[in-house]
Amino acid sequence: MDTQIARVREFLLNLQDNIIKALEHQEQTGGVDGGSETKFIADIWERPEGGGGRSCVFSGGQVIEKAGVMFSHIHINQMPASATTRHPQLAGAKAQALGVSLVIHPKNPYVPTSHANVRLFVATPTDGGEPIWWFGGGFDLTPFYPSLDDVKHWHKVAYELCQPFGDDIYDKYKTWCDEYFYLKHRGECRGVGGLFYDDVNTASTGWDFETCFAFMQAVGQGYIDGIVPIFENNKHRAYGERERHFQLYRRGRYVEYNLVYDRGTLFGLQSNGRTESILVSMPPLAAWEYRYEPTAGTPEFELTDFYLKPKDWLAL
Repeated sequence: MDTQIARVREFLLNLQDNIIKALEHQEQTGGVDGGSETKFIADIWERPEGGGGRSCVFSGGQVIEKAGVMFSHIHINQMPASATTRHPQLAGAKAQALGVSLVIHPKNPYVPTSHANVRLFVATPTDGGEPIWWFGGGFDLTPFYPSLDDVKHWHKVAYELCQPFGDDIYDKYKTWCDEYFYLKHRGECRGVGGLFYDDVNTASTGWDFETCFAFMQAVGQGYIDGIVPIFENNKHRAYGERERHFQLYRRGRYVEYNLVYDRGTLFGLQSNGRTESILVSMPPLAAWEYRYEPTAGTPEFELTDFYLKPKDWLAL
């Protein structure tokens, strides 16, 4: 298993570099007020239990207000409850977890917030049996002023990367994404979805390790292929205080979801993870307003009335 872990680690570090290069290019090629040459700052850290990571963070740009692209490869002495709830046989087991996760908060309200993560868990049962491994991850889009063409593009990328792995894969993981990124207390989806998958291994899919790893690689590249054209289409669009205020209001929903429901946040905190890296997903600014109701017929109303409801986007 050590050889497979090493290969996944190498891919993840390269993926982190490629995503950062793509995002830095978007910043350097400007927004409404021009771009900047500011680059991501890399923070290398070690974990007392073993392992560590490279957290790369950007803030204060003209195109990207805040972004975190995080690599970690950690050793866990005892699996936390967020994992053993789904795998009770691993209670007390040691494990390794490695992955890349990111959240990008653009400055322009017309550019959606985006999130992606790809990860591998390898756990060693307490009885000394064979390691148990599984992959998870996905990507999703959270727009404030959506474009139907952008949403369809996002899902087209997701559909096409899934096709080599089976005709049912896109529908399965798209539906899972719609259901997972749902705020029960608000009765709405967090965004327009994408893909979400977890517990992907031979037992759950019939795929061998190489096929599962290939799917991880396709999802990682799919994020880049999906988000770059959306930046290009929207980062130069003019906006005012109204759009900015609505962006901050909707970011409040993002905060609510990440702190209440997100498995990655819960897993990180329960496994004594690095708090700064776990909470880098929080936007730099957000707002809450008591009983805000957008006016019917406005773009703000259209967001919740049309876009934040699961749809067959490719059929529209």
